Amino acid sequence: MLQEEGQELNKWEGYVNWRNKPAKRDQHGGMLAASFVLVVEILENLAFLANASNLVLYLSKFMHYSPSSSANIVTNFMGTAFLLAVLGGFLSDAFFTTYRLYLTSAAIEFMGLLILTVQAHTPSLKPPICASASTEIQCEKVNLQKAAMLFTGLYLVALGVGGIKGSLPPHGAEQFDDTTPQGRKQRSSFFNYYVFSLSCGALIAVTFVVWIEDNKGWQWGFGVATAAILASIPVFLLGSPIYRTKIPAGSPITTMFKVLIAAVYNNCKSKNPSNAVMGMETSPSSYTTETGEEGNATKVKVPSQTLTEDLEFLNKAVTEQTVSPMLQCTVKQVEEVKVVLKIIPVFMCTIMLNCCLAQLSTFSIQQAATMNTKIGSLKVPPASLPVFPVIFMMLIAPTYNHVVIPFARKVTKTEMGITHLQRIGTGLILSIIAMAVAAIVEMKRKKVAIESGLLNSAEPLPITFLWIALQYLFLGSADLFTLAGMMDFFFTEAPKSMRSLATSLSWASLSMGYYFSSVLISMVNNITSIFRHTPWLFGSNLNHYHLERFYWLMCILSSLNFFHYLFWANRYKYRTESTAD
Repeated sequence: MLQEEGQELNKWEGYVNWRNKPAKRDQHGGMLAASFVLVVEILENLAFLANASNLVLYLSKFMHYSPSSSANIVTNFMGTAFLLAVLGGFLSDAFFTTYRLYLTSAAIEFMGLLILTVQAHTPSLKPPICASASTEIQCEKVNLQKAAMLFTGLYLVALGVGGIKGSLPPHGAEQFDDTTPQGRKQRSSFFNYYVFSLSCGALIAVTFVVWIEDNKGWQWGFGVATAAILASIPVFLLGSPIYRTKIPAGSPITTMFKVLIAAVYNNCKSKNPSNAVMGMETSPSSYTTETGEEGNATKVKVPSQTLTEDLEFLNKAVTEQTVSPMLQCTVKQVEEVKVVLKIIPVFMCTIMLNCCLAQLSTFSIQQAATMNTKIGSLKVPPASLPVFPVIFMMLIAPTYNHVVIPFARKVTKTEMGITHLQRIGTGLILSIIAMAVAAIVEMKRKKVAIESGLLNSAEPLPITFLWIALQYLFLGSADLFTLAGMMDFFFTEAPKSMRSLATSLSWASLSMGYYFSSVLISMVNNITSIFRHTPWLFGSNLNHYHLERFYWLMCILSSLNFFHYLFWANRYKYRTESTAD
């Protein structure tokens, strides 16, 4: 009898191993299991960013799209990839385990990269080479069949990336026990090192792989990316014996819609006195438990089983009578939906920052391509510019985790030290500074182009591309603070049944940022064409663009967005007292 009780206590409730058997506390989960995820992320992000960072030049130089068209194709591709992470998160919560979804998504991305590799290797699958030295002569654009192959490969990659981004971070975060302070701290460290792993993959991508693409050919660059995603599969499988995987709990979106529909319907009938709220007298009260560390007690608030006063209109979803048994809701379901609705405004406020980040893959690369890219005798590919923020992020991530956070915990005497919302807010401020710097640098670049008489020439301008590195440093720092903060925030605050979906909101924010960038460029061109003969961002010559005005516009929009964020962040109440603001 005691042995059976011991076996039950040793099981992770709600988790299974890779063979779909109950996961055990002494065998599954922990930092070692999460470490495999971190290594896999290095390979996966290498495969993704190896192409994304340089893709705008491939589209303009080899597929002969205009700079603005190339920028929009890249932002739409990356936006789709990150948006599909929401689908990946949904499938992880509802139907598939994160384990199986990663393996399926990696196979899909491999197929997409294989198609792109074959196209880059075969001259007949690309438009004729255009070696014109003048920016005024138009090159032959890619035809329909070749474009179809290009976009098939790109969007298979996007589908695979979406599934991986939606399943891999929650798979790693689920390896930790969130009922203990140690487990929560390890999970927070995991998200910091997840961003570190992203940076490691990015460093290899924007140096080694970009050099290969520029000097050996794009077929070799795509080939390296294809090999990287293929190698990630056996690395991921090596951790199989020690992974614990959350059992899918059904569609969280169905629950959300059920609660919302029931609340709307019952609010319309609210004057009927027979509709009384159930469960209030039978539900156990919320309670707190004390956990001590180094002599300091930390209160952890267990989710309440009573209806709270926040978003009170949803409380009507729990009634004695419903129009259909399918709309019968529990107190727990209502409270979980409230949590999701409260984190959505924070999610919306991060979109503008990611719109700023989109410029790093598009206009910033094109700016650098017009400048002197030599450092001494070494010629640096423009797409290697992200190496500056990447190295900075690789240095600051461990420093933040091992120096800043422990110091902040001692000062604030809280488990978190620095709250998620404070991290996100810091990233938003850095993005405002980055856009101002970008505008000033572009004004300087244009001035050099005019003074040197190279406005209509394809020759490099006599100004070093290291000026562009300034905006990369600020935006890279913003990304470090915001992405890790968002992932930890969404995962921690979300109900267990929808953690993968909530974590994928971090990628959805990136997606919305890239899409908004495309929309903003189109809007700016449409509006400015009314008042000018030539829009701000139009044509094949970047020197004729008014990119500095576009950057100032983004600086203003980012500032307004920050004040919007402060409004919601100041009103947000964390689910746990240990992370109280």
